[in-house]
Amino acid sequence: MTRILLPIDGSPVSRRVADALLARIDAGLTAPEIHLINIQRPVSQDVGQFVNHEALRDFHRDEGLKALAEARAVLEAAGLAPVPHVVVDDQPAAAIVRFAGEQAVDEIVMGSHGRGAVAAMLLGSVAREVSRLAGIPVTLVK
Repeated sequence: MTRILLPIDGSPVSRRVADALLARIDAGLTAPEIHLINIQRPVSQDVGQFVNHEALRDFHRDEGLKALAEARAVLEAAGLAPVPHVVVDDQPAAAIVRFAGEQAVDEIVMGSHGRGAVAAMLLGSVAREVSRLAGIPVTLVK
């Protein structure tokens, strides 16, 4: 069975990622094992020293699951059973690629926010970095 990872940030592009995957399944792709991942950035050390570890863990989990909710609902409505994951890391692209390796996924399907070339150079791009780092196919959805 094909294993596909969908990094989801909760933006409108996330819905398009789920829809694009469903279109591929409708076009003949055998229903894959789907993993959804949301990367939460850690809070600053200044905040972290005043909030207990369990509260931060719960906060990140809740925020991550909120970000995954729409894509998860779209896929579940189509009869699929995506597996949700929330990871806390300050380097989203590296975390996505590392997680893909740990889960032995065959492909990453993710959104590209479509920033212009100049903005992407200045701001960086998680999608571009995942494409560069991943040793597996990466499909970008605009």
